[in-house]
Amino acid sequence: MNCSLVIRAYNEARHLPRLLEGVCQQTVKDVELILVDSGSTDNTVKIAESYGAKIIHIQPADFTFGRSLNLGMSAATRQLVAIASAHVYPVYPDWLEKLIEPFADPALGLSYGKQRGTDTSKYSEHQVFARWFPENSQPRQNQPFCNNANAAVRRSAWEKHPYDETLTGLEDLSWAVWAQSQGYGISYIAEAEIIHIHNETPKGVFNRYRREAMAFKRIYPEAHFNIYDFFRMTTSNIANDAFHAARERVLHRVWDEICWFRFNQFWGTYQGYRQSAEWTWNLRQTFYYPRGTAIEETPNREVEPIRYNYK
Repeated sequence: MNCSLVIRAYNEARHLPRLLEGVCQQTVKDVELILVDSGSTDNTVKIAESYGAKIIHIQPADFTFGRSLNLGMSAATRQLVAIASAHVYPVYPDWLEKLIEPFADPALGLSYGKQRGTDTSKYSEHQVFARWFPENSQPRQNQPFCNNANAAVRRSAWEKHPYDETLTGLEDLSWAVWAQSQGYGISYIAEAEIIHIHNETPKGVFNRYRREAMAFKRIYPEAHFNIYDFFRMTTSNIANDAFHAARERVLHRVWDEICWFRFNQFWGTYQGYRQSAEWTWNLRQTFYYPRGTAIEETPNREVEPIRYNYK
């Protein structure tokens, strides 16, 4: 069993070593490492090279998620290509094994795994992860949701339809919509678990959901999100988060961040639906190079988690 692993990175020297250490401890030993770097000014590239990664460079002015993935996929020589963000790391040593296992089915086009937050994740983001990535696997799902922070793709399917390089985000959803329309299956694997490190500012949350809403509107032109939806979604999600936080007796500590996270999440969504912005360098800087940067109990697995040296 072998695969390629495409990692997208920009100034990820702090987090990349833990991901690469986790890859070295995988049960899948034959992994072709490919780092797509979009102009890092720290030691990101040197760290990747020390692990034997093939380095692909993309200029910041040319960056989109779709373009960086197409470059990485083009450089891959294996038929199964895993994809990971540089600020994630696997929980278990069979992460890649579980992620590519479903491709034994020749009709499968894409698999994606569970994501969970860490201590720096905002309370509401833990709730988002739990909703988007449940504890039970779904070997063949009937809707196109997926996430390229922790996914794998059949390269022969990608060759027929590369990622859309013009989208501001959600290139994974766009590709999955196409894949299902062509009869390819999508599999969600809860055992293929990673930790996703986010420490976003309110502005960062706003910009993330704004660009994703702009992309969603492109993919689904009939979709809408009006001011009523903004108020309804903001208040209902704040109330839901507050309810669970109160049950966990942490509401006093997380109330402020729940409010600003949910407000910026849905205000960004509302603004993204309203605009169809020209794809300028200023907008790229805003989205990709910013200046600042009830949850189910996770079932125990018999597999021992990876014990990392990096903090």
